[in-house]
Amino acid sequence: MKAVRFHRHGGPEVLVYEEAPDPLARAGEAVVRVRACALNHLDLFQRRGIDRVPIPLPHISGADVAGEIVACEDPEFGAGRRVLLQPGLSCGRCVACLGGRDNECPDYDVLGYRRDGGYAELIRVPLQNLVPLPDTIGFLEAAAFPLTFLTAWHMLITRAALKAGEDVLVLGAGSGVGQAAIQIAWLYGARVFATAGSAEKLAQARQLGAYEAIDHYAQDLPGAIQRFTSGRGVDVVVEHVGQATWERSVRCLARGGRLVTCGATTGHEARLDLRFLFSRQYSLLGSYMGTKAELLRAAQFFFSGQLRPVIDRTFPLAEAAEAHRRLEGHEHFGKIVLDVS
Repeated sequence: MKAVRFHRHGGPEVLVYEEAPDPLARAGEAVVRVRACALNHLDLFQRRGIDRVPIPLPHISGADVAGEIVACEDPEFGAGRRVLLQPGLSCGRCVACLGGRDNECPDYDVLGYRRDGGYAELIRVPLQNLVPLPDTIGFLEAAAFPLTFLTAWHMLITRAALKAGEDVLVLGAGSGVGQAAIQIAWLYGARVFATAGSAEKLAQARQLGAYEAIDHYAQDLPGAIQRFTSGRGVDVVVEHVGQATWERSVRCLARGGRLVTCGATTGHEARLDLRFLFSRQYSLLGSYMGTKAELLRAAQFFFSGQLRPVIDRTFPLAEAAEAHRRLEGHEHFGKIVLDVS
């Protein structure tokens, strides 16, 4: 099969479009012909190298995959069946998995993280990761959905326990998690504020459901939130940027507010004045991926058209390096997708 692999860590130039061995399904697994694979920041971290995380080399990245089954021992999933893939991998046997908290599994992994992913014509996955895909949903759109909408759903609905009528601030509306979080918060009846770095992205955020959009480069974010909320602040902040925005994100919270974070793309060091934490009774919530049950629930809204992943741009598989450059350049709004068809 053709695949994009890196044999050493570095910049986009280390990505090589080449022949790779076809994956073979073992017991409890299926082989899927990849039709589309979306990019995530995790792909960039793997390619550059992650401190204390050994990535097997050569490596195929890609967690967000949609395609057709080639080989599968489960009669429910015959050859040619259209599927999207649950990006989380878990053992299925531990207390966390059996309790429906598979994203807390001690052996939890993500497709394309420490095992090969979807930057290829074929991928091998556990049967439990197959999600039937309706004929009405295209492969490109399907690949743009799983990881970011699962992440945003777990952040807002499970960890932050979002309620209708609450105010939500979403950092980085143009990111995959950002555009998903705006839609989910709006779907659940929240008033959404969002940040972005250009007039075009601010307009796109409003189109997705943001009540107000704030330029995080040119405007005072806490000041703007205070004006929009009559001095109260927001109930929930969706944070995934990290060091560059952390202090401002905390200052945007109302008393009793919740900050939920899933990432640190600009750095992992964060300062916090503990006096404000306890006197204003803030809640700081970590969030990582989500469960398969949550993905299936979110997918119901996707399949019915109530949630729609935004696709920024598509690239052929052979141009994965260019796709990485676009993601690194922060030029995108929504998901960048590799068309493998």
